[in-house]
Amino acid sequence: MTPSRPTVAITGMNATDNPAPGVGIARALRQDPEIEPKIIGLGYDALDPGFYMDGLLDGGALLPYPSAGKLALRQRLEEIRARFGIDVFMPTLDSELRAAATLADDLARIGIRTLVPSVESLEKTTKPRLPQLNNHPDLRVPESQAVSSADGLADAVRDLGFPAVVKGPYYGAEIVTGEADALAAYHRFVATWGVPVIVQRFVRGEEYNVAAVGDGTGATVGAVAMRKMALTDKGKGWSGITVENRALIDLTKAVIDTLRWRGAIEVECLREESSGDLYIAEINPRFPAWIYLSAGAGQNLPAAALKLVLGLPVPRPMPPYRAGTLFVRISLDQVSDLSTYEQLTSRGVLGPRKAFP
Repeated sequence: MTPSRPTVAITGMNATDNPAPGVGIARALRQDPEIEPKIIGLGYDALDPGFYMDGLLDGGALLPYPSAGKLALRQRLEEIRARFGIDVFMPTLDSELRAAATLADDLARIGIRTLVPSVESLEKTTKPRLPQLNNHPDLRVPESQAVSSADGLADAVRDLGFPAVVKGPYYGAEIVTGEADALAAYHRFVATWGVPVIVQRFVRGEEYNVAAVGDGTGATVGAVAMRKMALTDKGKGWSGITVENRALIDLTKAVIDTLRWRGAIEVECLREESSGDLYIAEINPRFPAWIYLSAGAGQNLPAAALKLVLGLPVPRPMPPYRAGTLFVRISLDQVSDLSTYEQLTSRGVLGPRKAFP
């Protein structure tokens, strides 16, 4: 049975210079008049900015860190359901997806629906296994090697040449031009995320990103392509513009079909300058932080994902998005009373947000 006004719990309330997708997803859901969900924000820090945005949330709660394990997550979601009556759980961070995928059936039994990929599909998007997509005739991934030692790194950059791209197992990428740069990047990623570290052949060309939703059968529900126009010093998009490019959409559809992907996905693509070939640089198993752009461009992917998990009709195909729609992030100060912070730090939950005068 589909609730008339579902309660949706969304993680990723961090919205700093390295933003999570949660705030953008919540804003997109607020924009769809057909659903009108109650939105509960979930985060890991009482100072996550999404908790303080007037009109965004109907409540909030803190989660145990992913390192606490899936059982701690399940127990906390049961507590949050008892407090807020959540119907849908939408994880938005890479570090949450494995636990969410493993727990999907258990959560369904206690009344919490999810739209997440299978563990098998999720494994195929990890950076060490991504090159296996080269076995598909329509997909290309730059040659890469997973390394777990400084000696392995030296062998990899010798094989792949410079410049090369050094990547952490979960987040981050650095273009390196020599062995000293490569070694420094390797140690930074090991210190932050552990091993393996990925060394990838550098593809000179333009980067594009496609956000999409798959239904789990191989079909694509919707997809929006954009090109980043400005980056932060962490390599995150600070502005971008939607583009009309059938090749990008077709590539993303091929990824979703190959993986039988269920839920949100982002495919990072590179068009090689010399050949014009499209390469898959990375696959992120969730919506990107720029996902509100999809709603602004007329194809609201978070709303489509929520309708899909609720069993509500979603147009097939969805309305085309408007090419040339621009987003630009801004930095602003959120002003709030102390009670929001006190509720989160003392009780771990946040009641309905009221506008601060």
